[in-house]
Amino acid sequence: MLKNNLSKRLLAISFALLALGMFDVFPGVSIISSAYAAEPAKLGDLASFRTIVVDTLNLVQKGDLAGGKTRIKDLETSWDDAEPSLKPRAATDWHAVDKAIDNALSELRSNHPDQAGCKKSLTDLLAIMDKVGGKH
Repeated sequence: MLKNNLSKRLLAISFALLALGMFDVFPGVSIISSAYAAEPAKLGDLASFRTIVVDTLNLVQKGDLAGGKTRIKDLETSWDDAEPSLKPRAATDWHAVDKAIDNALSELRSNHPDQAGCKKSLTDLLAIMDKVGGKH
């Protein structure tokens, strides 16, 4: 009887620890409640837009501001084309990225573009994209 009660108690404690996540039954596998799971980016996958910004930044860092101006046109077009599907998902995030894109466009399209200003606007844009895209 004592042995049976001890077995039941150990089993109950094991289940309690498992439920609390304090008992590692399967190493490397964790059970995360939905409250702690990573929230997906509201705007969705921004990788294709980010690739264009990185390409543009690479051109600017090489001193090819004309090439950067040409490449960022691809971002402007693809971002505008995606507006109807992206903006309703998270309007605030969309506007933050859109404003940063406008700043980068203005820098690259100015009559006398400045490499440092272009670089800053592009790195700021990447930071905002990473923030709203969940890459903090």
